[in-house]
Amino acid sequence: MSQTVDRALSILPLLAEGPADLGRVADRLGVHKSTALRLLRTLHEHGLVYRQSDQRYRLGARLFALAQEAVENLDIREIAHPHLVRLNEHCGHTVHLAVYEENEVLYIDKVESRYPVRMYSRIGKPVAITVAAVAKLCLADLPEAERRVLAEKLDYPLYTPRSTPNAPAFLKELARVREQGWATDLGGHEESINCVAAPIRGTDGRVVAAMSVSAPNVVVTADELLTLLPLVRRTADAISGEYSGRTPAKDTV
Repeated sequence: MSQTVDRALSILPLLAEGPADLGRVADRLGVHKSTALRLLRTLHEHGLVYRQSDQRYRLGARLFALAQEAVENLDIREIAHPHLVRLNEHCGHTVHLAVYEENEVLYIDKVESRYPVRMYSRIGKPVAITVAAVAKLCLADLPEAERRVLAEKLDYPLYTPRSTPNAPAFLKELARVREQGWATDLGGHEESINCVAAPIRGTDGRVVAAMSVSAPNVVVTADELLTLLPLVRRTADAISGEYSGRTPAKDTV
């Protein structure tokens, strides 16, 4: 049964790449077409996949509805969103909220920049974990042994000359972030994009999420963006206070 579930769930990432026919699904799973068809039919019955008129399969609308419902039920997103909007209204730049789940850091909210140049990031999409400022904050809060194990498992793509090159460098950066309580990504993922981020903490002081402000060089320099760090940290602290019940909701901008 566990193998059947594993195979069925393995179909979903495949279809996230785009529609696929029965043969491609069977090849990816390494099973006979009859087995793949049986799995697809089960997923279809639950609305998780949909068979198109050309006989290819794609992700079903039910899956998106479930994902949206899950996001909406994350309390941290509901609490943080008004703060993110106010911060965006004040500075005009893109604001993100992210959480750490199952060895990935995912965006769970985004407020778009008011400027014409937009960032390619989406709610529900994993961040570039070895360079993103929000990822550094989430991972820096992990126990040291867990940080080391995770760092050794990660790949280190060199997106730009400023990308984190290897596990030792990543662990050193996480230690620095843990000590200072904030993080940056200054051209580590895209040379033209800079980001400053601050942690959101729960009642126990542990990091439950991270928020950031990002902007391209054509809009604001890295030094100019860094001047927003105190405001970003105040916003994160306000969200932390409200999330943990220590303080009532208030305007930080």
